[in-house]
Parts: sequence; C-alpha cells; structure tokens
Amino acid sequence: MNPAEVAEKPARSWSFGTAPGAVPLLGHVLTLWRRPLEFLASLPAHGDVVEVRLGTGRAYLACHPDLVHHILVNPRIFDKGGLFDKARQLLGNSLSVSRGDEHRYQRRVIQPAFHSTKIADYTSAVGDDTRTAIDSWEAGRTQDIGEAMHALLMRVAARTLFSTGADDRTVEEARHCLRIVSQGIYKRTISPLDILEKLPTPGNRRYDHANRRLREIVESMIGERRRSAADHGDLLSTLLRAEHPDTGQRLTDEEILDQVVTFLVAGSETTASTLAFVFHLLGTHPEAERRVHAEIDAAVGDRSPVFDDLPRLEYTRAVITEALRLYPPSWMSMRVAAVDTDLGGHPVPAGALVLYSAQALHHNPELFPDPEEFDPERWLGDRAKEVPRGALLPFGAGSHKCIGDVLALTETALIVATIASRWRLLPVPGTTLRPEPKATLEAGPLPMICEPRRHP
Repeated sequence: MNPAEVAEKPARSWSFGTAPGAVPLLGHVLTLWRRPLEFLASLPAHGDVVEVRLGTGRAYLACHPDLVHHILVNPRIFDKGGLFDKARQLLGNSLSVSRGDEHRYQRRVIQPAFHSTKIADYTSAVGDDTRTAIDSWEAGRTQDIGEAMHALLMRVAARTLFSTGADDRTVEEARHCLRIVSQGIYKRTISPLDILEKLPTPGNRRYDHANRRLREIVESMIGERRRSAADHGDLLSTLLRAEHPDTGQRLTDEEILDQVVTFLVAGSETTASTLAFVFHLLGTHPEAERRVHAEIDAAVGDRSPVFDDLPRLEYTRAVITEALRLYPPSWMSMRVAAVDTDLGGHPVPAGALVLYSAQALHHNPELFPDPEEFDPERWLGDRAKEVPRGALLPFGAGSHKCIGDVLALTETALIVATIASRWRLLPVPGTTLRPEPKATLEAGPLPMICEPRRHP
C-alpha cells in the first residue's frame, strides 16, 4: 500500500456494521428502490462504515464526514464508477464523469466560465426570466411549484448557456427529455441486472429516445453558434473559445456537447428542486417566511432584487442552506475502489462500490441535533461554527466538487428574493411533501396558492 495513502487517512478508531433487511439474491435493492431516503438516513446508527448488499455484490457506505472526505480527496484510490458509468449515457465524458488527467484538463479549460465576474453577468438573465415568469401569476391561482421552478430553471439554464436562439418550444422539449432521463438513470444504477435496461420495454424506449433527442437539440445549437462565430458572452461562447492555459488546446465539438448537456442537467434539475423545497419550507413555517420577507424588503425596497443585494440577505441564504441540508439534490453518490484498500480500517477490494450519501450525513443526529427540524439559524453566527467540518455536502468536495456551486447558490438566492419580494406561496391544505429520489432529489407534486405581496 502506498505510504502517502496511509498517511492521509483519518487517525481514529472506526466502527463497522452491516445494513439490516437484506433479502436473498436482491440484497437491499428493493429497499433502495422503494424507500431509499429513509434507508440511507438510518444507516449511520449501524456504524461509521456500513456494508450494503446490491444484488449478490457488496458496497460500503461511509457514514462519517471524515471518511467521506477521505474518499473524495483521493480520486486515484476511489475512482468514479457505478452511477457515473450510467450517467455517461447522458453526459458523455464531461467534467462531471471524467477521470484523472482528462478531468484535470477539462476543469482547467472550463474554470474561467465560472469566474466571479462571469457569474455576476449571468444573473441579469436570471432576474429577467424570473420576473417574466411571475408576471403571469394570478392571485389565488394554484400551481405545482415544482413544475413551475423546473420550467423557469430550464429557461434560465438555456439563456445562461445560449443567450440567444433557444426558443420556448425547444426549451420545453429539452426539459421534457431531461425529466425522462433523470428518472431513468437512478433505476438503472441500482438495478442488479444490466440486461434489464437493454430490453425493448416502453420505458427503455422512452429513455433512449429522450436521451438521443436531448443531445440532438444541443448539437444543433452548437452547430449554429460555430457557424455564426459571434461571441454572445454566454457559457457556450466561453466554452467555444476556452483554451488550456499551458497548451492552448481547445475543446472539440463532442467535448463541448457533453459539457453543455451536463450544465443543462445541473443548472436546471438541481436548482429547480432546491427552490421547490425552499418555498415549501417557507410556506409551512410562517415565522421564517416573515423574516425572509422583512429582510428582502429592507434590502431592496420597491425595486427588483439584483446581484449586489445578495450579501445583505443573510437569513434568506441560511434558509437555502437549511433546505439543502434537509433535501440534498445529490442525495447519494458512489466511487469504485481502484485498488485493494481499506475504509475506516475495513478491507475494501479493488472493484468494490464505495457509497457516500448527503442524505445520511445531513440527517445524522450526531452531526445535526434534531436533524428533521427546519432550523435556518443553524447557519448563523456561532451556531454555524458548531457544524462539523464536511458534515454539509450538497456539492461534493475535492477535485470533483461541482464547478458551478457558486453559480447555483447565486441563482437560487436571486430567484428566492425576486419571487418572495412579490408573492407568498401557500401550500394547498392537505398537501403532503413526498420527495422523489431520482438522479437528483425532487420535490414531487407540490401545489401552492399564489398570494400577492405587492405589484411590480
């Protein structure tokens, strides 16, 4: 074993356990299919490392933040695989799934697209699209806030990427395709038999068609931009002109296609779901809602919020952070042991799946007292300093941490501020939140009643 690998490991005694409830041949697959969130949140009680059965194979879930950190900062030992191999069907060899030198090259080329000055520029489109969306809302109208946020964020993502040329019909078709593929990837990941995804079932045909059509839409947009050669100041223009700082090498059209599809997925699915959860939480916690409204009103008055207002929205940002804790978009992920190694002192053979779950971390009472309570003040003042390092993991860590995390948080805060400055969203009586674990964690049907606060 590499001495450096040993030296980097957390120095303490770890406990090892086995997840209960495995059944012959399937292991815990049915449980992960039927109630994955509750199952994952229950596992830290069984050890710092917990063995989970996927079919006849074994996987190892790291339940302590130090062990999760160890996995994420050692990509040569814990390589991408499992879920990421399935995701290649949609994302190709993009930044989110690439490995090793290829990943380091892509990250260096793409990083300038997410510079702080670029993020500030992108937010003008975010504000415009949000205001356009809520201008059509009507007092007393009931709408599914999850669907509304997915429609809005797909438009925002398309504008951020393309700025021009993405008409409403094309954006809606791309959104429809993304919804189908998002649902299919998770089911394919936990299926013990790869052959099931090759059968000509209606579901597999819908998945294959949606995946193919989405890439065709994006490919057409890239082709049009190549022919025009104009710089529109959007993400696509940045990618087309990006050069490796040392070699001058540029991304190929296929590489750009993979990156754009990835940014569409990450920029719409995860942020839209987070927004739906935020508005549900505000609608069911009136005191938190009052504090958010008062903070926004004090910061912006009668005008629309802008990027420069965000630093003054401390409590609003705490609400968003708490929503990410309760309902992490990337609720479970995995790596594959590239070599024989160990995790928390427990042997892990090469090729074994190694799991980590933001859902398990965020709902662990040893890390977050009263973990099921919505408590934004966890993230304010001295209480924020009490949160263990690495316990909050909405965007990953290490060299594979989400490159768009700052953009996502900025967009979320600006959209919350823009909507909350003009509207209250009240849950329809009797509505029950039922989060849906797919490729990302979604809010599911969430009807809310629009009540105006003030007019533009």
